[in-house]
Amino acid sequence: MSIIDSVATSYVESLNRHQALFETMEAYHQESMQLLEACHSALQAGGKVIWFGNGGSAADAQHLAAEFVVRYKLERGPLASIALTTDTSILTAHSNDYHFDTVFERQVQALCKPEDLVIGLTTSGTSANINLALEAANKIGAFTVALTGREGGKVKDIAKLPIIIKNDETARIQEAHMFIGHWLCEAIDMVVAEQQ
Repeated sequence: MSIIDSVATSYVESLNRHQALFETMEAYHQESMQLLEACHSALQAGGKVIWFGNGGSAADAQHLAAEFVVRYKLERGPLASIALTTDTSILTAHSNDYHFDTVFERQVQALCKPEDLVIGLTTSGTSANINLALEAANKIGAFTVALTGREGGKVKDIAKLPIIIKNDETARIQEAHMFIGHWLCEAIDMVVAEQQ
């Protein structure tokens, strides 16, 4: 088989794995509704939505925070949201002076309030920096959510609402996280626009 044939086959196989995962997404409907309720409650209480993740999940965190602050589909005012993955001075200073494991924990301690919603994205559930930050948010009294995968790792016992995508492939887990994140943006737009 030539490299061209292999690449063509890879495309179809990747699509098949994506479709197989998305056939299971209805199983996360109730948990996603709980996420929407927690998000709406936080915003109504004057809180904010705080996001963080590693690697591709870091980009997903800032992507979703931007949808809240700017808009998703409907015209509405800005919603309070921040990604802890975007301040390079904090990320590099903390990692250099202390440890990368506590890079989000420190920011949560500085910025989080009890009325906030804190969402950590970790495909494995074993990322120390995500888990420590969620533990810190729990101590503050914020509502914590983990978007995770595989078997949930340690984070399933930390977050108040763990949403565990039952899949072992990082890319597929991230795709599911972004589906839930984009749906949350659409749903919160609808709720907020209805109230304005």
